[in-house]
Amino acid sequence: MKGYYLMPHPPIMIKEVGNGEEKKIENTIKACEKIAKDIESKDVETIIIISPHGLVFRDGIGIITAGEIEGDLKKFRAPHVSMKFAINKKLTQEIIKCSEKRGILTATLDEHSIKNYGAILSLDHGAMVPLYYVGKEKIYNLVHITYGMLSKMELYSFGMAIKEAVDNLDGKAVLIASGDLSHRLKLSGPYPYSPYGKEFDKKLLDTLQAGNILDLFNLDVKLIKEAGECGLRSLYIMAGAMDGLKIKGNILSYEGTFGVGYGVVSFDFEEGESLYNVLTKFKENEHLRRIKEGSEYTRLARKSLDYYYEKSCIYSDFENLPINFKKDRRGVFVSLKKHGELRGCIGTILPVTSCIAEEISRNAVSAATADPRFPKLKKEELLDIDISVDVLYEPEECERKDLDPKNYGVIVSTKNRRGLLLPNLEGVTEVENQLNIALEKAGIDIEDDYKIERFKVERYSEVKEDD
Repeated sequence: MKGYYLMPHPPIMIKEVGNGEEKKIENTIKACEKIAKDIESKDVETIIIISPHGLVFRDGIGIITAGEIEGDLKKFRAPHVSMKFAINKKLTQEIIKCSEKRGILTATLDEHSIKNYGAILSLDHGAMVPLYYVGKEKIYNLVHITYGMLSKMELYSFGMAIKEAVDNLDGKAVLIASGDLSHRLKLSGPYPYSPYGKEFDKKLLDTLQAGNILDLFNLDVKLIKEAGECGLRSLYIMAGAMDGLKIKGNILSYEGTFGVGYGVVSFDFEEGESLYNVLTKFKENEHLRRIKEGSEYTRLARKSLDYYYEKSCIYSDFENLPINFKKDRRGVFVSLKKHGELRGCIGTILPVTSCIAEEISRNAVSAATADPRFPKLKKEELLDIDISVDVLYEPEECERKDLDPKNYGVIVSTKNRRGLLLPNLEGVTEVENQLNIALEKAGIDIEDDYKIERFKVERYSEVKEDD
């Protein structure tokens, strides 16, 4: 690989879209032009670009296998801005082959297969904006990749597959990670403001500048979620493609003029040591630490998951647990989050097993394997999830005026339908909102005659954001 770059992708930085507004981020544009000249100066034939805005899959990586791909910016009122690139099919197929060896799923997309997902083959703006500048200097072949919602280590491993494929073919290629930083920098911005946005951008750029990949993989979960970024997964893949190298980031530009962080970074690199085993070991140690430390409730849930994925059966060794775990019976919900986003949640309103311990053990496994909204959790994902356990008090019938989304969960029911929503959920602060979500989950019309119950919970969490 001959170069690694982080580039933003706001369409407004293209003059045909910006109509003068692009001048407000002139430093970003100049930095992208500098990258274009840097790439032109190298013996490069192929641009490998990782975009957040192609077809994104939950369990795999999207990769274009058609002979060519084209697109325009008509969605941004500039249909005359169009571009076409030939796909480097040989390198693309080698990346797919190397990914398969690592157990990373790829979704191969051409003019026909993409229709299975209700989409059409088109160059997305996450790729087009960086290529608008880079592609002006020289005609390159393209490898187009859309990151998937995989674990950090899976994305890193996929990056290693990219590096291996390029090395196998002695490829003259550079890699561009397309991604914007925080989208929540200003009250006047396009997304809700968060004070964490600026903090995230500074922390990320400092980490890249120092070339500290370990810190990149250990950014605070709350910080990431509050930032509302779209480039971190691109960077995880790029980090894998730089495995075995000692790197240093050059911050060419950073601007947040429109409330979104635009970072432009090039990387110097030299031979170094692989971090894959270090990163994997760190994750494994953190998983084991959480089994041994923290709340007895979340420890049991994590231990139950660990046992299930090792033994393929439900954990039931409750001998050393506190007496209430073995004697009391309560409804329990177990929630799994991955990178701050829900990955599974299953529970029981009233107890259906012999004790709280068994309720936790069974519901933890169900949250990982039986939530119909998500594919079954893979064993390696255990290293990336955060667990919370809600122990429910007995529900009490109430009226709408008695509800309080922060302190009480709600149950709505008719003769044959029932829906539940836990209390103190992010974004659910109003009674009507809480009630409507519960009704929707139950499939109950708002005009139907239904019963309302409320309940309190004791919540035990591995991370503060769930408190």
